[in-house]
Amino acid sequence: MKKMHYGWLIVIVTFLVLLIAAGVRTAPTIIIEPLEREFGWSRESISLAIGISLFIFGFGGPLGGTLIDRFGPRRVMLGGMTLIALGLAPLLLLDNLGQLYVFWGVVVGIGTGALAGTLGATVALRWFNQYRGIAVGVFGAASAAGQLIFVPGLIAVEELGGWRSVIGLLAALAVIVLIPTLFFMRNRPEDVNLKPLGEATLATQQVDSRSTPLREAIRTRDFWLLAASFFVCGYTTNGLIGTHLLPHTLEHGFVKADVSWALGIMGLMNIIGTTLSGWLSDRFDNRKLLATYYGFRALSLAALPFILEMQGMLIFAIVYGLDWVATVPPTVNLTAQRFGRGSLGTLYGWIFCSHMIGAGIAAYAGGFFRDLLGDYHLIFISAAVLGIIASGLALGISIRGSRKRPAPAT
Repeated sequence: MKKMHYGWLIVIVTFLVLLIAAGVRTAPTIIIEPLEREFGWSRESISLAIGISLFIFGFGGPLGGTLIDRFGPRRVMLGGMTLIALGLAPLLLLDNLGQLYVFWGVVVGIGTGALAGTLGATVALRWFNQYRGIAVGVFGAASAAGQLIFVPGLIAVEELGGWRSVIGLLAALAVIVLIPTLFFMRNRPEDVNLKPLGEATLATQQVDSRSTPLREAIRTRDFWLLAASFFVCGYTTNGLIGTHLLPHTLEHGFVKADVSWALGIMGLMNIIGTTLSGWLSDRFDNRKLLATYYGFRALSLAALPFILEMQGMLIFAIVYGLDWVATVPPTVNLTAQRFGRGSLGTLYGWIFCSHMIGAGIAAYAGGFFRDLLGDYHLIFISAAVLGIIASGLALGISIRGSRKRPAPAT
């Protein structure tokens, strides 16, 4: 029997780390209402804490990418998970908004951002010549699996033991996942005397050999098209739906237990959609894939304000869930194709930062306009409009390769 390549063990460990980080990021939508009841805080003020965390989460992307390029994924994974645990533990004694802003907004934001930004893309590109798209899709699906597993489970935990039980459970899981990371994670195949899985094709070698400095990349139209489209991705996913869908449904008469399973179905569809997207991104024009994903997302968000019964919510969960994180594999591929693998950690880190800036704006704007207007309808429509715009931006991206600059003489 042929021995399994060590890269697949790396995939498992990385998946677990991303899974727990994603589970941590699902907590706000579950604890918004309990915090309102216990402390009397407004939806806007709680949403500001979530928005700060998403902003910091986004800037953790380029920081994590730079650190990964310098120190390797293993140290960044250990450091990120440690920060998550250190940020969550003090929240068990939370009694004022300042603590929420510091520990959830800043500490947890940095820890999750360092992990979720460029980690999966870098690991896939280091360990695989073949199956890269699938590996990136699997890592993207970790966030979906986090939703599938954690949202229904954490809702049940909150109903049984309160919101502090949710925070305590997540802190414990962050500590536990440090163990396989410490013992099994490696930075690159050479650390275990192996080569990346699969033969490198000529196209792969050309992509792998190139590197584009950030100062050069930001002068290109393609960088800003990638960043702008991913801004919309963050606005329409983590920031808006990931934060405010559950409170929206509860305010419109849905039962929390029913909605939790709809969110779980959304997570399941996300796993399917993201993994399929990874497979498709190895075979089809990634620009057309992105345009299609954003178009379907826009249509589903435009329909959301008019969904008032559970059957419609289940249909929304299926359609929207299929492309929640499906945008990640083609965005990663386009970044690598356009600018080269050598600078992927840094460049995708900043593109991911744009994603989370969009998410942070949507998280706060959702709470602000809900308090101002009494519902989320306007903010959902704004997300649908931005989705259509993102489809056009994706089609404008070029995939021509920049030439590698000759190395200076030693």
